[in-house]
Amino acid sequence: MVTYSIETHGQFEPFIQNEWLLTNGLGGFSFGTVIGCDTRRYHGILIAATKPPVGREMILSRLGEMLILDGDANHPHELAVNQFRDNVHPHGERYLRKFELNDTATWEYDVLGVRVTKQIQLLWKQNIAGVRYTIEAGDANRQLEFRVWPFFALRDFHGLRRAAGYDMPASVVERTLSVSSDQITANVSCDAGEWVKQPAWWYGHVYPIETDRGQDDTEDLFTPGRFTITFKGKRQITFWTSPDELITPPNWDAQIKRRRDATARQTGASSSIARLERAADDFLVARKAPDGRDGTSVIAGYPWFADWGRDTFISMPGLLFATGKFEQARQVLSVFAEYVSDGMIPNRFDDYTNEPHYNTVDASLWFIHACFEYARVAKDSATFEKILKPACRKILDGYRRGTRFKIKMDEADGLISQGDEHTQLTWMDAKCNGVAFTPRQGKPVEINALWYHALILMGEKELSEKVRTNFTKAFWISPFRGLADVVNRNSDGSYSRDNSIRPNQIFAASLPNSPLTAEQQSAVVELVRRELLTHYGLRTLAKSDPKYRSRYSGSQFIRDESYHNGMVWPWLIGAFLDAYLRVHGNSADAVAQARRWLSPLIDHMDEGCLGQIAEIFEPEEPFRSVGCCAQAWSVAEVLRLAKRMEM
Repeated sequence: MVTYSIETHGQFEPFIQNEWLLTNGLGGFSFGTVIGCDTRRYHGILIAATKPPVGREMILSRLGEMLILDGDANHPHELAVNQFRDNVHPHGERYLRKFELNDTATWEYDVLGVRVTKQIQLLWKQNIAGVRYTIEAGDANRQLEFRVWPFFALRDFHGLRRAAGYDMPASVVERTLSVSSDQITANVSCDAGEWVKQPAWWYGHVYPIETDRGQDDTEDLFTPGRFTITFKGKRQITFWTSPDELITPPNWDAQIKRRRDATARQTGASSSIARLERAADDFLVARKAPDGRDGTSVIAGYPWFADWGRDTFISMPGLLFATGKFEQARQVLSVFAEYVSDGMIPNRFDDYTNEPHYNTVDASLWFIHACFEYARVAKDSATFEKILKPACRKILDGYRRGTRFKIKMDEADGLISQGDEHTQLTWMDAKCNGVAFTPRQGKPVEINALWYHALILMGEKELSEKVRTNFTKAFWISPFRGLADVVNRNSDGSYSRDNSIRPNQIFAASLPNSPLTAEQQSAVVELVRRELLTHYGLRTLAKSDPKYRSRYSGSQFIRDESYHNGMVWPWLIGAFLDAYLRVHGNSADAVAQARRWLSPLIDHMDEGCLGQIAEIFEPEEPFRSVGCCAQAWSVAEVLRLAKRMEM
């Protein structure tokens, strides 16, 4: 069992920066900081996926705990921590000694000699969270009183709650509390004590990560009252919460075993691999196929992404193929294969309607790559020939004749062109207030590397040779400058080029079928190493470029401008190391160097969101992790390479 353990010794900093995450295989999650202070709108004990893996709602925001010793109600001891605009109250972290994350999130407190252990578990494939307190005094005759207040926002998980001048409707039957607002219901059951009605709004909770992101950062939470338990010496109290009616309380230990059985991992793995496989499990979620069959999909990142096609197909080799989860891989690919439309795979499914959105040029090409990799490693020729290969053929046909967003093969050179100045169809897709910061209209380098790779896979010999010849003619600059990022063919047959130094060119050297010569591949790898490689992946733009940005903070417009103009993306380390190992013949020295480059990302799992790898990092010291704190393709590519290099 993988365990992350932190000794806090009652300190606020730096542990307010450490987060933990539990997921339920449906897209729901439980999420917070090590010291128990919510610093994001997405922090909560239960965020339920009501339309798996989307339709996510904040069911139970937090619990406020108070311990009264020997009847001294004038000097209570509170375990919670909340940030407000001008202060922090209460300071429960002063009692916290240790935090651990494994199958549960566990806090150990010392309250003047009374030990309090708090555990949170999220039930597998159920929208139910459990919170268990074990309270033990050294003196078996010592009088203890424990009070617990449940706090509610009852909102869409992207939103924030502000008090509306009235209390949320609440009722209690046999120690089960039901609270409703805006057609969202939370049920909280307690196995001991009595209910004390005490409705109140707590105003002005401030979430500093939202402040840094330039978002609305303030929320009001409602509590209808408290559960109170009085006892001597030692007691265990368990709470369960769900948007659904809680008829029979779950069995705590049986549910933990069920999670372990469902997420069983390969035995004999190294510590690094075991940690990465645990992280990988968080992104695999249930999604119904169009005909109602059970299916699997991949959440792109926590806390705010749903399942995105591009991220799914890039992540599959690490999350599913390297871990031997071929049945789930088959389900993922089969579901997306049924959504092919005009030669395109959807890039995402709507958070609310579940409808597919077709808005990318590369997801379909990554799908082809994933399908052939699946056939190679899973040896499932039946699924490949019957379902996957026909979908791949539809994509090739659609791109040749032309489809949405001006995606079309140029008959003159065989290269794929796409988009205009208003669209953002490649993975560099940031857009805000109508501004596409990296539109890359024309012929992007990685799209045409993927196109060449797909043509080879599909046996298109004549066309692939045409593309190979014209790829070099269009994109190659020089051994020192590598490849252009985007090109457009002029009427005289020449090419105008965007010569920005970006990481996209690395795919022309990393994909199994490369349109470049061995010398050109080596030149691309060296350029990317020299200009873009950092401790945590590749910068998205060279520091010498006027558009380069070194910070990711402020309004959404400012952050989106920086998103692909300098920020470091860990997932790109996979393509870089594939290319590096190829051009160095997979020598022992090259493998050793590749391991050194990959290690900081594995070490990062002890920082930030424990056991996870972030979406992006700022590109200069101290390389602050920003964006989504847990990203599927970051984990997937590190896992894939760690497996390949036996780390």
